[in-house]
Amino acid sequence: MIAHVCDRANEADAEQVVVATDDQRIFDVVANLGIDVMMTSNAHQSGTDRIAEVAMAYNWKNDEIIVNLQGDEPLLAADYIKGVAAALNESSRAEVATLATEITDIDEVNNSNIVKVVLDRESYALYFSRAPIPWDRDGFNASNKGASSIKGKGYLRHIGLYAYTVGFLKQYVTWRQSTLEALESLEQLRILWYGKAITVRVISEVPGGGVDVEDDIMRVENQLIN
Repeated sequence: MIAHVCDRANEADAEQVVVATDDQRIFDVVANLGIDVMMTSNAHQSGTDRIAEVAMAYNWKNDEIIVNLQGDEPLLAADYIKGVAAALNESSRAEVATLATEITDIDEVNNSNIVKVVLDRESYALYFSRAPIPWDRDGFNASNKGASSIKGKGYLRHIGLYAYTVGFLKQYVTWRQSTLEALESLEQLRILWYGKAITVRVISEVPGGGVDVEDDIMRVENQLIN
């Protein structure tokens, strides 16, 4: 899986691709692929903390844009990697950029492995949650756990791809983990907790999906083969 993720990063024509890990097995696989890899601390609270360690070790400049492509996203197209970097570059207010796509399946709304996001009118994130947000008071009820149709109601699935500057990362690692971040196990909530803006680019085409649970492996393998 990590080899496929590296392929997606290289397809995006990144100036430099570095894999950050605290697992010797991943380190060995990536090193054998001839791709830069760094063994990082195993004490990090989030992937963003891990990326910050790499950025400082490589002495990248504060205005350099870093894209965090997570190791469980082997199907994420190169265009999305380029797009999230462009979204950050184009925003005068945001500290971080990420992606989202419309949810049309009620099962996804109720799936805690799928992170939801709600936006303001300028496409900045208001909140991320594993719970169904926004809550359709009239459409949702205890018996069906969801409305019969959610299409067009603004439900958005967060795509776990981030862009940020090195300067922001240096600031991020000085912040203590927030209560919301720990409760939801979502590192992006630390950013909102400290009052920083996250711009969200909504994409029309749904990505192939990451590997969240073991059952996802066969689905992803079939998509890669076909």
